Amino acid sequence: MFRYPDYTILYAMKTRNKVLFALPMLLSILSCSKTENTGPSTSSEQQNQLQKVAATDYRQEMRNFVIGISQYAKAQNSQFAIIPQNGIELISSNGESDGTLVQAYLNAIDGVGQEDLFFGYEDDNKPTPSEDNLYLREFLNRIKTSKKVMVTDYCSSKTNMDKSYSSNNTNGYISFAADKRELYNIPSYPAQPYNVNSTNITSLSQAKNFLYLINPEKFSSKKQFIDSVKTKNYDVILMDLFLNNTAFTAAEIDQLKTKANGGKRLVIAYMSIGEAEDYRYYWQSTWKVGNPPFIVAENPDWEGNYKVQYWNANWKSVIYGNDNSYTKKLLNSHFDGAYLDIIDGFEYFEGN
Repeated sequence: MFRYPDYTILYAMKTRNKVLFALPMLLSILSCSKTENTGPSTSSEQQNQLQKVAATDYRQEMRNFVIGISQYAKAQNSQFAIIPQNGIELISSNGESDGTLVQAYLNAIDGVGQEDLFFGYEDDNKPTPSEDNLYLREFLNRIKTSKKVMVTDYCSSKTNMDKSYSSNNTNGYISFAADKRELYNIPSYPAQPYNVNSTNITSLSQAKNFLYLINPEKFSSKKQFIDSVKTKNYDVILMDLFLNNTAFTAAEIDQLKTKANGGKRLVIAYMSIGEAEDYRYYWQSTWKVGNPPFIVAENPDWEGNYKVQYWNANWKSVIYGNDNSYTKKLLNSHFDGAYLDIIDGFEYFEGN
């Protein structure tokens, strides 16, 4: 049974607080390198592993991962949109807002997602501190003319929701004001999506609004979910591939590609690539920290979610590159793109 009730906070909150916690395997290796020679010396294998870890460019490895997903997906559907969420520092070579843009990375993506820009950075329904807002906007403003910027603010009062929509619109971003961080509902306010339109949306660049609904725990069936979404006029639907551990079929996703007013829209799937989730189809009963080797530590704030060496070839094969991969399942189900989460996973490894 898909454990949405147990992970109701997971989907939207897992990237909000950038928690840095110990990496047992790496610390163990580091400890060996510092210990006096009172026992067996560090093996050449351990030394090689230590050198490899120390030499890893975690940011570039994440860029490479996203680029690989993009190339694989677009080879089969050239219009398939790739949208990394958070980790906006990856757009520049030095991680600074005024740094040289990494063109290979930008060429691979169609937009970027950003949480908590105007509301929710410290607490839901609370304005994001101006210095944090400015820091993020300096990055977002550099690419907004060529890539779609999709902002999710977490605010529930009508006043703050209005401010969120207007502030994002003024800055040239499209946005969604989520009144529940769990992202399990379609907000009743506003009655119509901000900048509602009946235009046929055939590419992300044309979108003027979106719905972020990736936790379907409140829906008893796929039919109820589909019927609810079909009554709305959002240009883009961000959703999960699964409901109750059953994947949506191509025919079901196709039903969602028309707005209530008749205009066409995009349906894009959420996919976590920086953590492994033990409630996904790919998880095996024998998996645990260290087995397979790419699973390095459980996230202490979200049980069942594990930090992974996202540059590991075996983990990459879970996500893309073969017929059983996650990305292939999205393509088979006729999704128009992938919304990639835990892009900022590089922060965990840089901090340990």
